[in-house]
Amino acid sequence: MNLSREIAVHLPYLRRFARALCGSQKSGDAYVVATLEALVSDPDAFPAKLTPKVGLYHLFMVCWSSIRLNTEASSTDEISAAQRNISMLTPRSRQAFLLRTVEGFSVADAAAILGVTEEEVEALVRDAGREIAERVATDVLIIEDESLIAQDIEFIARDLGHRVIGVARTHQEALDLAKRQRPGLILADIQLADGSSGLNAVNEILESFDAPVIFITAFPERLLTGERPEPAFLISKPYKVDTVKATISQALFFERKASRAA
Repeated sequence: MNLSREIAVHLPYLRRFARALCGSQKSGDAYVVATLEALVSDPDAFPAKLTPKVGLYHLFMVCWSSIRLNTEASSTDEISAAQRNISMLTPRSRQAFLLRTVEGFSVADAAAILGVTEEEVEALVRDAGREIAERVATDVLIIEDESLIAQDIEFIARDLGHRVIGVARTHQEALDLAKRQRPGLILADIQLADGSSGLNAVNEILESFDAPVIFITAFPERLLTGERPEPAFLISKPYKVDTVKATISQALFFERKASRAA
């Protein structure tokens, strides 16, 4: 295996991760360079039992944890709200959250990268969710016609520290609730009790103001057609509680604004 060729394709993503972790482009890129220099000086340091991508991120975390580079954000660095927020999380929670939600690693791969157990990774992501909620707690509108699912989603949102302004079972109820109190986050199904569409309700709501939207649906194929703008956040039913929590935190943390679906 040509290691340099194997890891080259993953370097842009590693730089993205490093910049988010460090809070600046300059610092993040410096740590990536340090990682590559360490690999050049000692090729045997690369963990042979891991896949090239997981091994590269693991080696980066070893460097990030063991050295401190004298780097500061330059005046040309663009520090986003997300980068400012990420810097406020405790280090291990920050690492696990980014690996799972931004880089898309499985729990097992994130555990291998960090050198911890899968249970520890899951606990760190939950901790990150709580820390994020403390900083970006908001009003949540739930659009869901199945009572038990609506109650479960409401519990998840409240457990993260958010306020639920109401549960809408129909298109019109959703519009009325959103009009009375603008939510900071919308959790929506696409097929509602009276045959109306949660998707249409969301589109109408977003004509008046922007808010992140997470679709939680048993019919994801109706949104993933490739023929129109697709939602940034989509969860399939049946869902896992930790998946919903992580997605809520990600949607709010990175301040992603939902665009109207066609």
